[in-house]
Amino acid sequence: MIKVLIAEDMHMIRGALVALLALEDDMTVVAELERGDQIVPAALRTEPDVAVVDIDLPGLDGLSAAEQLLTQVPQCRTVVLTGLAQPGNLLRALQAHVRGFIVKDAPAQTLADGIRRVHAGERVIDPDLVAAALETGSSPLTPREADVLRVAETGVPTEQIAATLSLSSATVRNYLSNAISKVGAHNRIDAIRISRNAGWL
Repeated sequence: MIKVLIAEDMHMIRGALVALLALEDDMTVVAELERGDQIVPAALRTEPDVAVVDIDLPGLDGLSAAEQLLTQVPQCRTVVLTGLAQPGNLLRALQAHVRGFIVKDAPAQTLADGIRRVHAGERVIDPDLVAAALETGSSPLTPREADVLRVAETGVPTEQIAATLSLSSATVRNYLSNAISKVGAHNRIDAIRISRNAGWL
């Protein structure tokens, strides 16, 4: 019996995933979670074979949780579910040794098959997504430039970005200028859009 942990913050989707896997004779859901920071404690308690995690979770994102699982519950393999097949997220998932990367609009049976294959030691990733990730490449942004763009995405002025990140306004302007240049954008809004679409934020 394959023991599965599910982490998804949308109640209806989580319920559908649990119901879907309940139809499989060889699987049992041992934990249902809505926050990323609940994943490792629950995995230590329930010892799942496979963790199915959404990328966008409150408390801790799914990829960061996958990195923690790798070190703290190494026998548990991770399958990431995402609504947006962003190449940058796939690259980060591979670096976190995620074994499966499945988009939410895939056919229902794809998840159960993917869990079985990952449990058997295979890697399950859409080949088109791999090609797109290789084409896009890894993020050109430094971690600090990405931080600045994330805060800028909320629409606050430079001074507030500086205050939020404990930086000077001049440093924030430099980071924004560098980020705009690196991603080939026209302005900060364009840089945020390009970076978000690539999965770099």
